[in-house]
Amino acid sequence: MLDEVLAHLARLVAFDTRNPPRRIDVGGIFNYLRSQLPDFAVEMTDHGAGAVSLLAVRGNPRRLFNVHIDTVPDSPGWSADPFTLRVADGRAIGLGACDIKGAAACLLAATRETSGAAALLFSSDEEANDPRCVGAFLKADHGFDEAIVAEPTRCEAVLAHRGISAVQMRFVGRAGHASGADALEASALHQAVRWGGRALDVVASEAASAFDGLRGLRFNIGRIEGGIKANVIAPSAELRFGFRPLPSHDVDALHVKFRGCAESSALAQYAETFRGPALPAGEPAQARNLHAQAHALAASLGLRIGGAVDFWTEAALFSQAGLAALVYGPGDIAQAHAADEWVALDQLHAAVTTYRRLLEH
Repeated sequence: MLDEVLAHLARLVAFDTRNPPRRIDVGGIFNYLRSQLPDFAVEMTDHGAGAVSLLAVRGNPRRLFNVHIDTVPDSPGWSADPFTLRVADGRAIGLGACDIKGAAACLLAATRETSGAAALLFSSDEEANDPRCVGAFLKADHGFDEAIVAEPTRCEAVLAHRGISAVQMRFVGRAGHASGADALEASALHQAVRWGGRALDVVASEAASAFDGLRGLRFNIGRIEGGIKANVIAPSAELRFGFRPLPSHDVDALHVKFRGCAESSALAQYAETFRGPALPAGEPAQARNLHAQAHALAASLGLRIGGAVDFWTEAALFSQAGLAALVYGPGDIAQAHAADEWVALDQLHAAVTTYRRLLEH
């Protein structure tokens, strides 16, 4: 069945589903997916701005398999065409092969080998922190109790991961000559840099926080821009940062701390642009219950349970909606988003074998 998986993967990789720019519509890759699911009832939804979902249902299943088919943009470091699958040295190499078109190829192959009840949700917006597809699905009367979300987990069931929050900040200053005595305080860029130092102290103070093997707070200042030139006091600056809390963190309390690191007179905007809950999601009691349900689901399906992970997945959205949700898929996150991205052939073989067994379960 590995040959069939690789044939599907070659076709999937060949479709340009980079996000951004997310120039994706109901044709292209979605036409291919639909053509490979002849015995499924297929519902296609265009959510706008390149966010498209395809729900394929056979029979009356209670369990949903979800996989996103969008990829990150290719980096300049690729050694060959990222849209042409290469198979060499036990690896399948191509943009999205690891994250996570490899799982999509495995699911397509597995459905052709089975005839039982099954449901697959393909989506195209995961890489943009813009969960229109899953969000719209969960608002509908979907009728599912369980969700298995495909991401690179080395074919282990992941039951817990960090949340994610992204923030945009704007600082204001007073333009003037850089030789002025007030340049240190008047510069919006100086204010942004000072904020960064204080924010890093907040992160350091969370070093002892722990949950299911994860420790501390993940944090990154991704962009600072502003100012005019070296001898002009910067009148404005923009800063974007993100952090990844543990399931046990109070995200709102962390925002209060980070906002408090800025001088109020210099801060023009502090706006959270995206928040993804941790897995399991919800208040402590609800999260514990959902974690127990996911553990029971993995055990009942005979999946090897892995440790919690630092990266975020849309499994948290399913958990937040009350479904027993876990993450499972071929590949290692270390290869995701990298130049010459690859997934091991033995991982694809293990995944398609497991998916086939689960679809028969």
